[in-house]
Amino acid sequence: MSSNAKIVLRKKPNVKGLYPIAVRITKNRRTTYQYIGHYIELEDWDEKNLRVKKSSPNSNSLNNLISSRLYEANKMLISLQSENKDTSVNQIKKKIYHSGDNTTFFEIAQEHLNDLERSNKLNRLSSDKAWIGSILKYHKSKQLPFQEITERFLKKLIIYLKAEHSLSQTSIMNILVLIRLIYNRAIKQKIANKELYPFGSDKIRIKFPETTKIGLNISEIQRIESLEELTFREVHARNIWLFSFNLAGMRISDVLKTKWNDIYDNRFHYRMNKNSKLLSLKIPDKIVSILEYYIKDRRSEDDFIFPELKKANLNNPKDVFKKLKTANKKFNDRLKSIGKKAEINKKLTMHIARHSFGNIAGDTIHPLMLQKLYRHSDLKTTLNYQANFIHKEADEALESVINF
Repeated sequence: MSSNAKIVLRKKPNVKGLYPIAVRITKNRRTTYQYIGHYIELEDWDEKNLRVKKSSPNSNSLNNLISSRLYEANKMLISLQSENKDTSVNQIKKKIYHSGDNTTFFEIAQEHLNDLERSNKLNRLSSDKAWIGSILKYHKSKQLPFQEITERFLKKLIIYLKAEHSLSQTSIMNILVLIRLIYNRAIKQKIANKELYPFGSDKIRIKFPETTKIGLNISEIQRIESLEELTFREVHARNIWLFSFNLAGMRISDVLKTKWNDIYDNRFHYRMNKNSKLLSLKIPDKIVSILEYYIKDRRSEDDFIFPELKKANLNNPKDVFKKLKTANKKFNDRLKSIGKKAEINKKLTMHIARHSFGNIAGDTIHPLMLQKLYRHSDLKTTLNYQANFIHKEADEALESVINF
């Protein structure tokens, strides 16, 4: 029952015409490959000595990595043979490359993405997949052991993201949060060493910058409501925006998922998609006029109020997500045009409906009631959010000093 491991250059080029280096594991004439995560030009491979030629960039580092991977493979094969374990070639591969520290950051990251996809958390999946792609562009290899994610690695990553991708501080902090989440997952699986954890008060600290949330005021909203000479599509975008605003800044995904049977006893009943919070609100008069605009297209009580999801495959979360994402982009494009016509200098998007509600609410509504209206799980979230729109005390304090 012979088995062996050998370094090879697979003759399967990627889209850039580069060839992958792999460890070939063979047992009983059955073969499998474990890629080391690097690609080179065909002419940079020494077929006789099974090494990367000096003509290739980073040839020394690549050859050291090749030797390390081959050593690990042969060591495990000898161990299995000495124990007389009858294992398949794929089981051998799994034992070699998915035990202990051999599991890489990107493998655990993929587990995280798979979990998000299985849970149909597609919005989070989209953003996290993009962040992981940014990390891969920086490292240029999927072979990233957790012990290499040091404070120095993260500091250089931050500089790279600022310089090469012009990412905001908020986006960079989101990437660090994702790395921390994946690192903690690896620690729980006993893959990463807790002693090498690069985050903490005396190490890499994740601190989000303060952001300014700007909402429209009453006068600006009234100008939007009274606009005439809008296109059919602009009228529809305005209706969606006002529907959201008049229901305490309801999120666009929840707006488009509303159905006619969510409305009964002159109240609107719905479950928030983000945290499954239930809410029942009296239908405002301004919402009634919007509903009347769409009632002619109602096919049944179970029909969607708005048209965007009428043709969606509701059994396919990806199709629903795609249609919601497309709709949001179209609405934002049309709201930009509406903002110009209403002579509003502030950025007008679907999400600004939520900020606008908060801006007008200010400090006139009790935080506990705002928490209910916003459907926040934690009162602290409401207080932090509403702090963006409460200026009265600061204004009065300033006036008390300078007004002499």
